[in-house]
Amino acid sequence: MEAAARKITVEVPPDLLDRAQRASGSGITQTVRTGLQLVAASEAYARLRQFRGKVRFSRTLDELTADR
Repeated sequence: MEAAARKITVEVPPDLLDRAQRASGSGITQTVRTGLQLVAASEAYARLRQFRGKVRFSRTLDELTADR
């Protein structure tokens, strides 16, 4: 069950909001939600980057490519 939404008031520079809306192609509310989701996900991305070069795969790149 999803928690109830919270109504917030934020002040943002107009040019930043305009650029973000153009990039998202959405209205203000959805643009802000998308931005918050990206910020929240950045922690997970940072943890995944710590594994770079440390994970061993059981199959080679050639085997993965041939399996297409």
